[in-house]
Amino acid sequence: MNSLLLEKTSDTPYVCLDSENEMFKISERSLPENAIDFFKPIINWFAEYSKQPNNQTTINFELEYFNTSSAKQIAKILLIIQEMAKTNEVIIKWHYSKNDLDMKESGIRFSKLINANFEFIETK
Repeated sequence: MNSLLLEKTSDTPYVCLDSENEMFKISERSLPENAIDFFKPIINWFAEYSKQPNNQTTINFELEYFNTSSAKQIAKILLIIQEMAKTNEVIIKWHYSKNDLDMKESGIRFSKLINANFEFIETK
């Protein structure tokens, strides 16, 4: 399966989805002008990947900030991941800064909505 790599901008996150090298990461800031358009290829990638995922998939969310429209798209990604987790080992690593309780709370809210293995990782 082809990898998806999107470099970060001031408004969009860094995205690395590489099943061959087992790299799954979304990081930085997400406040695109049109979140649906920005996240569409990411959601499509996960939908395709979910048809034949690796035996184990660890997805790192290392977001510093995301807006409401991005949150809706992240939820769509997590719903696909939830389906994968029914038949494969999936770990969602939700990274948050020690001083950013809002980001931690966002991860906790997602973990309550999605039936998948969440790990919370505090960073400096």
